[in-house]
Amino acid sequence: MSAALRDCRAMSKSLKRVRAALDSAGVTVEITETALSRTAADAAAALGCEVDQIAKSIVLRGETSGEAVLFITAGGQKVDLAAAACLAGEALGKADAALIRSQTGFAIGGVSPIGHVTPCRKWFDATLLQFDQIWAAAGTPHHVFGMAPSDMRQLSGAQVAEFTDLLKKM
Repeated sequence: MSAALRDCRAMSKSLKRVRAALDSAGVTVEITETALSRTAADAAAALGCEVDQIAKSIVLRGETSGEAVLFITAGGQKVDLAAAACLAGEALGKADAALIRSQTGFAIGGVSPIGHVTPCRKWFDATLLQFDQIWAAAGTPHHVFGMAPSDMRQLSGAQVAEFTDLLKKM
């Protein structure tokens, strides 16, 4: 058995889904294994980049729809719930692990901006666009991929919007 076949068989379903999404889009990027990173600061330290180069996938629950809503946010930013709710057109609340897993196919800590099992509404933090490269989870808490932010935004299908806490920007 070839090393590539062994590696593919050892991949989690979530990681395979992200790899397939990248491949089907014709995007050639390396998925990198890192130490388990509990925070964006941990991930940035492991990758040797700025914390805002980490694209966090923040999943919230639509209070009316019950659907997952994704905000791809720069690592040092915080989602402003009022601004996010205006974009979503409904009140938003905390999404529990079961909702996140069932609608995205990922566990908390490994939610990727791409490769979801169920499409959801997505918004992209404009802060991420100031960098040449950003990093996002690749389906597990210890796998990431990097690419140009405009490419990630396009591949994810997210809309660029202002939804982060204004106090963080002052």
